[in-house]
Amino acid sequence: MEFSDKTQMFSAIDTEKMNIADLLKRVNVALEEKGYRPLDQIVGYIVSGDPSYITSHMDARLLMQKIERNDLLEEIVAYYLKNLE
Repeated sequence: MEFSDKTQMFSAIDTEKMNIADLLKRVNVALEEKGYRPLDQIVGYIVSGDPSYITSHMDARLLMQKIERNDLLEEIVAYYLKNLE
């Protein structure tokens, strides 16, 4: 049996297929379960870029870091503008 000297990455979550809305739902649940106000924590992360605003519970921090902050912000603003009516 041959072993590689490269580190293998394993993730039970397929982030390639997860859209931003699903990601935010999961992060929201994780933050609520840990007793945080999700709005405050997510805004803090978007503004600062500091991943410590997001709990590592349920891999929420890992999920948030998989998406560029500008893509996340664009999705949020687009959703808001679409639902202004």
